[in-house]
Amino acid sequence: MSQRPIRKADTLKYHQQPKPGKIEVIPTKPSNSQRDLSIAYSPGVAEPCKEIAANPEDVYKYTAKGNLVAGISNGTAVLGLGDIGPEASKPVMEGKGVLFKIFADIDVFDLELDAADPDKFIDTVKAVAPTFGGINLEDIKAPDCFYIEKRLKEELNIPIMHDDQHGTAIITAAALLNALEISGKDIATIKVVFNGAGASAISCAKLYLSLGVQPENLYMCDSKGLITSSRDSLTPEKEIFAKDHAPADLATVIAGADVFVGLSKGGIVSKNMVKTMAANPIVFALANPDPEISYKDAMAAREDIIMATGRSDNPNQVNNVLGFPFIFRGALDVRATTINEEMKLAAVRAIAELTKEPVPELVNLAYGESNLTFGPTYIIPKPFDPRLITTVAPAVAKAAMDSGVAKAPITDWEAYNRVLSDRLGRDDKFIRLLNENASQKPQRIVFTEGDQYRILKAAEILINGGTAKPVLLGPKAKIERIIEEYQLELSSAEIVDVMADAEGREAYAQKLYSVRKRRGWTLAECRSKIKQRDYFGNMMLREGDADALISGLTVKYPTALRPILRIIGTEPGLRKAAGMYTLLTKRGPMFFADTTINLDPTVEEIIQMVLNVADTVRRTNIEPKVALLSYSNFGSSNGPDARKMAQASKILREEHPDLIVDGEIQANFALNPDLLEESFPFSDLVGHRANVFIFPNLAAGNITYKMLQSFGAAEAIGPMLIGTQKSAHVLQLGASVREIVNMATLAAVDARTRKGN
Repeated sequence: MSQRPIRKADTLKYHQQPKPGKIEVIPTKPSNSQRDLSIAYSPGVAEPCKEIAANPEDVYKYTAKGNLVAGISNGTAVLGLGDIGPEASKPVMEGKGVLFKIFADIDVFDLELDAADPDKFIDTVKAVAPTFGGINLEDIKAPDCFYIEKRLKEELNIPIMHDDQHGTAIITAAALLNALEISGKDIATIKVVFNGAGASAISCAKLYLSLGVQPENLYMCDSKGLITSSRDSLTPEKEIFAKDHAPADLATVIAGADVFVGLSKGGIVSKNMVKTMAANPIVFALANPDPEISYKDAMAAREDIIMATGRSDNPNQVNNVLGFPFIFRGALDVRATTINEEMKLAAVRAIAELTKEPVPELVNLAYGESNLTFGPTYIIPKPFDPRLITTVAPAVAKAAMDSGVAKAPITDWEAYNRVLSDRLGRDDKFIRLLNENASQKPQRIVFTEGDQYRILKAAEILINGGTAKPVLLGPKAKIERIIEEYQLELSSAEIVDVMADAEGREAYAQKLYSVRKRRGWTLAECRSKIKQRDYFGNMMLREGDADALISGLTVKYPTALRPILRIIGTEPGLRKAAGMYTLLTKRGPMFFADTTINLDPTVEEIIQMVLNVADTVRRTNIEPKVALLSYSNFGSSNGPDARKMAQASKILREEHPDLIVDGEIQANFALNPDLLEESFPFSDLVGHRANVFIFPNLAAGNITYKMLQSFGAAEAIGPMLIGTQKSAHVLQLGASVREIVNMATLAAVDARTRKGN
């Protein structure tokens, strides 16, 4: 299921609710008391002010400057919208700030300047520059952008980059190096043809020359055809690439080319034009949303082609997010005074080399690939590859040091890599990877409460994201009325009116009877039960007419759980299921169990719960590291809960040596690796960061996750049923739309991985 085109109403609502915009400022220090406020502001703030006045470099020690980037635009060249002004550019700039944060943990203040005049723009940026550790220029028209960046780099001593120029250049350069290696071509002899002569194309061409493309072999076309020296009024940037050549159109120039780079508009390259290119042609058709030639047409024209586009639904997506967050990350971390050519080339080579490394399974899983391998359809990494931050940022930092522009050189690279790995709590990536995984092969999810607005809204989101195929149970007329009332787009959702489907009810009643007849159920009782949507939905799941089930929005948890246990049942040899919550925290996803079912599990039930949770966690491609929690540490107390967890731990460690598990242990030690190693160096959890937390009883688990959720310390997904034969899950009563969507996405991934596809 491909992602549905984004509707205007949806994107406007996204930017408006629950509060306008996409970013906010959050304090990083305690502010709970008058003393805290006195230290944060007056009179305590005077002390760091005096230190900075005496040594200006201390601003990096006592303020957020070292992790703060300004995203600055004047709105003169916004996406494909053109000169729409500074106010209209703000949503784009906020969005860029979001990308900086989620991919590299860089804070961004977006500044939209009413300064169409380049010199006024430059003066304004220079005036605010002391606030920032770096500056990302964005959406500034050519040729002004060249002049602005050049002046600012000359006159300021912090990293500055115009991403519209250099971002695409860096990513395509990495792709070019790899494509040339695969095709066996020498960069010094290839013919390269550009179509488009804006900021991105100019920057790409310059970087390609730095890599070894010969000037005489590089041809640049614009809307008038080949750029020639005979033209009047060429900009200085275009003059660099002007050829002493007769006027020619793109079709003429592209003949015999080894490489085509399109940064222009869709549909201007034909199959016949691609056929005239040299053997093993390389085509980067980067116009968005429609490339210069479609991937399908290019593949049909040449079997020997290597192609990249800007689209996520084609192999080899050229996405600037592969570069700019990590380039700034490396530059900021060594307090570079600029982003120079050496640093950009280091990023190019780091991205190119990363592509050749074995791809982590979570990346394969996210993109629905069995084994991504360096080759024609994989010449640059995927945007969600978690290795990018620990590959590109260090390469950029080293290049800054080697080229003499680093004011704070790194000495301990292992420690630096650990810091980079820990910067992103991986909570955001966890959801994004789940969505990517689910969208590769969308599963049929039956919602037993399909006549509820929140379910219908969640279904719309799932369809729009291409992550699931909702099946909605409920009165058809009522569902259609709600859809119309709220203007939902659910034309592709399946609606099943249980009471109107007599044939379906009878078929499922007969099958239900075969399941429950030796449990005292009569056929008449089965016919009565099957009229209830939760029983009907569970029979759909049992019979393979759905892949996963979601229920429980409007009923008490035990009521929704009962038909699942009666119809789906627990896995062979397992007496009880358990409930697991996934909590998305700054330190990554954490998995809590049992949170919903077992009041006081026995040792045997604890052991089975651990094994089932561990299997479930592995299905999300995360290695489980299990802490069995108690109020006691390794025998410090002899209470029944402590003894129970200690005994379970002993058996698990003996019988499952490959599983990282230990206990009984207090939560603070389980959460703090340094404290654990200092106090209990013998623990099997030493050297690991626990991510699975098993509670001695239901009260402890349920109270803990609800407190964390209520305090805003974590976002909860669940409860996910553990130990059932199929992916069936019960929402908390009154769950929000977001909670329903997250639960359904996790259920879809669970269902898919259970089937091994």
